[in-house]
Amino acid sequence: MMTRMLRLKQRSYRTEQTYMKWLRSFYVYVKPASPGELSDFHIKNFLSHLAADLNVAKATQNQAFNAILFFFRHVLEKEVGSIQSVVRAKRGQRLPTVLTQGEVKRLISFIQGTSALMVKIIYGGGLRLNECTRLRIKDLDFERSTVTVRAGKGDKDRQTLLPNNVAKELKSHLEQVRLIYEADREANVVGVHLPGALDKKYTNASKQWIWFWVFPSDRFSVDPRTNLIRRHHVSPDLIQRTIKKAAEAARIPKRVSTHTLRHSFATHLLEDGYDIRTIQMLLGHSDLQTTMIYTHVAQKNALGVRSPLDKTE
Repeated sequence: MMTRMLRLKQRSYRTEQTYMKWLRSFYVYVKPASPGELSDFHIKNFLSHLAADLNVAKATQNQAFNAILFFFRHVLEKEVGSIQSVVRAKRGQRLPTVLTQGEVKRLISFIQGTSALMVKIIYGGGLRLNECTRLRIKDLDFERSTVTVRAGKGDKDRQTLLPNNVAKELKSHLEQVRLIYEADREANVVGVHLPGALDKKYTNASKQWIWFWVFPSDRFSVDPRTNLIRRHHVSPDLIQRTIKKAAEAARIPKRVSTHTLRHSFATHLLEDGYDIRTIQMLLGHSDLQTTMIYTHVAQKNALGVRSPLDKTE
């Protein structure tokens, strides 16, 4: 029932997996209580257990609560009351790891082919990893130099930057992708996965060029929801591994991931004098305070403060 409701509400497959994992953990904790006996009391105890006994991070505790809240509202059809008495996980203040522009250039120089193109788009537009891997042909606008991110974090659409200096390379890449697309159509391969119920509303859309992946996988795989064999997008894990190896090869003494590129995008825009609200919009942050963290790592802050040691040189 939980899985069915998640799909009816058009949650992503990754969200489905995460919510089901938390629901299983919740059930183990509240046994032998039956679903009909569950109440706010059980939620409070479980969330407090995560924070006090398992010492999970605040984001992890929130994720567990969101999963249980979905179960209560959409499966049990119960509203959750106040949970003010829950022991809250503490969230330490952590500054993001940021690369210099020179380090970004050096990192990219150690990456080849399609992976290098993806890294440029992630850094050049501040995309999250999954936002890049899930891009479709229709999301690119070369004339306006924009990328449209569909159903990003929080199920929100937004537009961000498509760097002009990758346009030629990206167009060349799409010519090769078109050959893959046409070969799939010639072989009558099942169309690509479509979000929500679009495959039912537009029966042929999954086989249309505009819905094809910008970065398709080089092999077919089984769709875990439908058991159909189709072409998926490239694996996010592949890009993460590539970036880690490149950072080691480039001898960058920092912990580098795809999200480091997103942090670097925001910080470099701030250092170049762009308005913080513009950066918030490009990143897709709901809360400006989330974006404000980059003011703490920008080399040139709003006050123009200079260390007295620099004056001794």
